[in-house]
Amino acid sequence: MSSVPFHYVDLRAFCYATEDEKRVEQALRTYLPDDYPIERTTSEGHYGDRIVVLSARVENADDVRHVLARVSDLDDIETVLEELDHRLDDNNAFYLTLDKQAAFRGETVRGDGLTLRAKVEAYPAKREKALSNAREALQSL
Repeated sequence: MSSVPFHYVDLRAFCYATEDEKRVEQALRTYLPDDYPIERTTSEGHYGDRIVVLSARVENADDVRHVLARVSDLDDIETVLEELDHRLDDNNAFYLTLDKQAAFRGETVRGDGLTLRAKVEAYPAKREKALSNAREALQSL
């Protein structure tokens, strides 16, 4: 298999007091390899309500490919590629938000609720090289 130009992929979802934690976990697992470990952190909202943050860092190349393959299922992946310059921050991290409700149903749709952050490999660590690497990786899936 070819290498992937990402050091890692972070996935994160917030589970608010009005949501079922198991359903939010199922939504996050839509993008993760089977039985992948998910970390839970409990926080508190502005009004004292409980918020559980579910997150996973995917670092193994095969597992990163799995996550990216799910992302490539987006109907509007071409739009994501067109927006790539705006989706890459100053630290060469690629950001994408995904619809939590759709993910719960096993669908890949852009929206709100799930955050994907992928650290793009670039040697040297220049923005142009990171953009090229990210574009090539997303187009090849």
